[in-house]
Amino acid sequence: TTVVVDEHRPVPLWQHVLVGKRLLDLFDYRSSATQEQPAAIREPRVNPDLLRHIAHRREADRMSDWQPRRGRGRGGPHRPRFYRPPARPDVIASLDSEGLLPAITFVFSRAGCDAAVQQCLRSPLQLTTPEERAQIAEVIEHRCGDLDDADLGVLGYYEWREGLLRGLAAHHAGMLPAFRHTVEELFTAGLVKAIFATETLALGINMPARTVVLERLVKFNGEQHVPLTPGEYTQLTGRAGRRGIDVEGHAVVLWNPTEETTEPSAVAGLASTRTFPLRSSFAPSYNMTINLVQQMGPEQAHRLLEQSFAQYQADRSVVGLVRGIERGNEMLEEIATELGGPQAPILEYARLRARISEMERAQSRASRLQRRQATTDALAALRRGDIINITHGRRGGLAVVLESARDSSDPRPLVLTENRWAGRISSADYSGANAPVGSMSLPKRVEHRQPRVRRDLASALLSAAEGLPIPAARRSARGDQDGAFHDPELAKLREELRRHPSHNSPGVEDAVRQAERYLRIERDNAQLEKKVAAATNSLARTFDRIVGLLTERGFIEDRDGDPRVTDDGRLLARIYSESDLLVAECLRTDAWAGMKPAELAAVVSAVLYETRGGDGPGGAFAAEAPTPRLRQALVQTSRLSGALRADEQTHRIAPSREPDDGFVNVIYRWARTGDLAAALAAADPSGTGSPLLAGDFVRWCRQVLDLLDQVRNAAPDAELRATAKRAINDIRRGVVAVDAG
Repeated sequence: TTVVVDEHRPVPLWQHVLVGKRLLDLFDYRSSATQEQPAAIREPRVNPDLLRHIAHRREADRMSDWQPRRGRGRGGPHRPRFYRPPARPDVIASLDSEGLLPAITFVFSRAGCDAAVQQCLRSPLQLTTPEERAQIAEVIEHRCGDLDDADLGVLGYYEWREGLLRGLAAHHAGMLPAFRHTVEELFTAGLVKAIFATETLALGINMPARTVVLERLVKFNGEQHVPLTPGEYTQLTGRAGRRGIDVEGHAVVLWNPTEETTEPSAVAGLASTRTFPLRSSFAPSYNMTINLVQQMGPEQAHRLLEQSFAQYQADRSVVGLVRGIERGNEMLEEIATELGGPQAPILEYARLRARISEMERAQSRASRLQRRQATTDALAALRRGDIINITHGRRGGLAVVLESARDSSDPRPLVLTENRWAGRISSADYSGANAPVGSMSLPKRVEHRQPRVRRDLASALLSAAEGLPIPAARRSARGDQDGAFHDPELAKLREELRRHPSHNSPGVEDAVRQAERYLRIERDNAQLEKKVAAATNSLARTFDRIVGLLTERGFIEDRDGDPRVTDDGRLLARIYSESDLLVAECLRTDAWAGMKPAELAAVVSAVLYETRGGDGPGGAFAAEAPTPRLRQALVQTSRLSGALRADEQTHRIAPSREPDDGFVNVIYRWARTGDLAAALAAADPSGTGSPLLAGDFVRWCRQVLDLLDQVRNAAPDAELRATAKRAINDIRRGVVAVDAG
């Protein structure tokens, strides 16, 4: 194998650092062999002028801390002056004066991109001429003229348009596609001069600029803030320099004394790295496996997988894992010797305690969910005139229900308390264990906002409650709440723990801590061993495991050692989705049959949608489904998913992701009404979370459309195919249909 490395860049890239308002070269190009191609410098030297300027800046800031105060006061040390990087409008204005526009400024958050544009709009910054503004207005009208006027305010259209007319724009995946494509067209045409973008712009979009600006060299990877890698830095700065337009490109990093990543030496390390590792993400899927079996058979599929780059890379990745296992085994031997050997009674005792703790945690989680559902059901069952006893919270005491809950999934009935407070209560105020203690007659219309009405009604409530049995607040023991004392298996384990010889032995806690350390290392080693076993010839083994699972489920049949695809398998072969097998199971078991178009769209979204941030679905799954049939379909889908994940665990296959109902109400509301504001509001009915951006809404709608189209073509049930077609028509309208290219 011959590796070809080409480091020639058609448009030279010059690296700079902006310190305050002064733009300095990162490298000392003057002392280098060539000035025509900076990327060709093998061992670039950091610009000494840059180092001197930063040193002088730090010294000046340090000295300013000792200057006496001026004006009023008693003198004394001057308040420390902290360095502030230049404001975004000033950075753009500086680039404009240096002839370095158009520029892309990378900001590693969507909200940060939008805030950057707003900051520039609040300044006098103006990057376009009257002629350019007229051209921009024409493009906006051409791209967005089909948007419904009622949606423009929801979409932030007017602020976005004002930014474009001044040559400014944000660019990120949360934008409406029509907006994003407009920005791309205007930037490519040179009409928009400054873009604030997330790193997604650097991946696969042909939008080169003359200059790329990096405000920070740290980004959030979903778990923590981490420095950019050399590959990421090169990918981002690679947007600088438009081939055929610019003779050179420029990369600008904003220096900040509080961030080590912006120090010249650190930036130089990123900018001078030449090669980066390639990592394959290839892995067999259910759809791929069924098609390989159908088209070439298992043996030929094995040979094909073993020749893949992913398998080559996996075989070379286990060296470090094996060393980790060896170190773990050495530590296990040392601890086992201290405890009396790997079969020591204290280890058995520690394993027993660990098993009890795991069961208690599982029961506690199940009990909390059960209590939450009981409270929801109790609130939803309350009717007008019911007298209830609120046993905890600020609204404690007697109350009468003025209005039943409107939403059974999140019931919030309107009540009036004996203390004359009127408002809606939730599960935080009411316990599912409390039933109404009685009822009373209410006027046909209750003006609960009027103090006099509240006073009279509270008095009537107290009169009606006289003689009624009012249960006292009951506080259960924690074990009773969790149901732990009623579990025979857990009780048996606890009794076994108490009878264990180590339970009352002296110094047991110190020994248990060592034993628990042994168990942690043992678990870590088991995980490492699984990774080593999975890496060696992993793709072929994964393929065989998937074939085994599909055979067990009837998608493949074994004819004397010759696997053949069944009719159900041919159904699976037509489903292209991350949840392909789950979708096929739902179709062949009629889990999605007999649904209305909006309901079908909603349940399809559950197998596609992923809650942003990777936290997974929150709350009780399907609890907020708007219709009983949809709730039933979601529960069936969840059960099929649970059974599939159990089979995957049995066959040692990476588990499929669980359904997520975070988009269910949104797509249902959109398919039913076409009301964008109502659909977006359904994503966060309480108004306490992160709002769903229009771009994300359209992106998920289009993914639902794609899977619905597959259902329309592949479903064995003719009625379901027709429903999928109607659901497609209900979704493909308004902002979802505009600029779908």
